[in-house]
Amino acid sequence: MLLLNPSLGLIVALALIIFVALPFHEFAHALAAYRLGDGTAKLFGRLTLNPLAHVDPMGAILIVLVGFGWAKPTPVNPLNLRGGRQGEAIVAFAGPASNLVLAVAAAIPLRYAIATDLQLPDLLFGMLQFFIRINILLMVFNLLPIPPLDGSKVLFALMDRRTEMQWRPVLEQYGFIILIAVAFLPILPGGTILNVVFDTLVDPLFRLLVGF
Repeated sequence: MLLLNPSLGLIVALALIIFVALPFHEFAHALAAYRLGDGTAKLFGRLTLNPLAHVDPMGAILIVLVGFGWAKPTPVNPLNLRGGRQGEAIVAFAGPASNLVLAVAAAIPLRYAIATDLQLPDLLFGMLQFFIRINILLMVFNLLPIPPLDGSKVLFALMDRRTEMQWRPVLEQYGFIILIAVAFLPILPGGTILNVVFDTLVDPLFRLLVGF
């Protein structure tokens, strides 16, 4: 990533994560839930694009300190959703899908600039690349079928009811431990499972969107 000013670039990068990518993700959950009949998020003031409604102070601090954090989880009452488990899956999928939308939106001007040899400032060029990558990463990470990630809700909706009742309590009880193992244990030739997933999906998707 080329940055005109590394310090300024880092500040902008962190701001994009904390105040754009993560809040938009949570807003998408809230909007999907509202459209499907659950007004819980709206009741708590979360049906808004105002990033301050979604920022979690501790999650934001950790993003600044270690590069990993979170926003406030969007409150959803599955019992209010039309469609049952399918409705819950749609609400869950809306978050990662919103990150893909942001990645595509940022890729359009970058792809145009590359195709036309338009010279962009180094800072802008680097920020567009970073914004695309971080949103692809957020999409892929959140679609992992491990509780409490969004992908687990999609997985449960694809199971028959009996299988879900057998596996959902177990996966939800041990999901965090499984997630830690996936992220940090180098059990595959390419490293951790998470590293292999990212290497397999994030870079190819980035090249597909940007065109190089």
